[in-house]
Amino acid sequence: MATQGRTGVALTAALCAMCLLPVLATAQLRVGFYQKSCPNAEALVRQAVAAAFAKDAGIAAGLIRLHFHDCFVRGCDASVLLATNPGGGRTERVAPPNNPSLRGFEVVDAAKAALERSCPRTVSCADILAFAARDSITLTGNVVYSVPAGRRDGSISREEDANSNLPPPTFTAQQLIDRFKNKTLTAEEMVLLSGAHTVGRSFCSSFVDRIWNGNTPIVDAGLSPSYAAQLRVLCPSNTSQATAPIDPGSPNVLDTNYYKLLPRGMGLFFSDNQLRVDGNLNVLVNRFAGNETLWKERFAAAMVKMGRIQVQTGNCGQVRLNCNVVNPTSSSVGLAGSVEQDGLVATS
Repeated sequence: MATQGRTGVALTAALCAMCLLPVLATAQLRVGFYQKSCPNAEALVRQAVAAAFAKDAGIAAGLIRLHFHDCFVRGCDASVLLATNPGGGRTERVAPPNNPSLRGFEVVDAAKAALERSCPRTVSCADILAFAARDSITLTGNVVYSVPAGRRDGSISREEDANSNLPPPTFTAQQLIDRFKNKTLTAEEMVLLSGAHTVGRSFCSSFVDRIWNGNTPIVDAGLSPSYAAQLRVLCPSNTSQATAPIDPGSPNVLDTNYYKLLPRGMGLFFSDNQLRVDGNLNVLVNRFAGNETLWKERFAAAMVKMGRIQVQTGNCGQVRLNCNVVNPTSSSVGLAGSVEQDGLVATS
């Protein structure tokens, strides 16, 4: 009996590992996934996002970034939401690329609470993140698109995974291309997704080395002297918690102003300026700067593709009852008597 049990666990773990194969996993995502099990799922998420946006328009940028930071670390499995790691250690949530800048957790919690009241144990936190990012894009840019769903939630969140997978603002063009390629995204999709920098704010610590050398004012290569002077007003050399808009012209509007600012030396991050420095990437920058309709269409497609990175589907993973913690073993949704296999939940 014990041998049979171990064999069953090993077999199911192998099947769950197969779920992570890109072709198999992404094929199980589909538009209208909750049409029968929770018909109002997307509407409830939309309501939670709209309510938060009405109080603070900046939350939209936070939710878009939250989805990106989830997908780039262990795939789109809501691991970024976990406040504790069952295996011990610090989580993605407290990693330097995420803390204290990542925001929107309370919006996800509000959406999850509404969904649990309406459709208990049905809608995953990973799908809530994907829906919330889409709804934020609609609110800020009037971009409407369908989101394939069916993601399951992961069970592991490690600080070191965030540190090693998220592209920092100091990356060169080639480093950006390589990092996105590792996530199955092309150089063009990297430029498209970088356009999300047209909304939101950044902590000064992410770019302070471009405008200050200790207490001495400097102007980094590719940065407009007048823009650097504006940034120094917002970010004194002795500040640690101040922020600045990434797109000072329209920080709460999803448009192509980000691309228009780059040739003017107003790319906030070193990595932003790299899109202008690299000749091939600069062709794309100019193309999107001059055609907002084209950019929005391709940006939406890139967001959908990003939302397919290393997803867990089918019997893999779980549907968390609380997005901040992994389900107790006795409460695992549809996975009673389960055992964890490196972030998968395999039914024994």
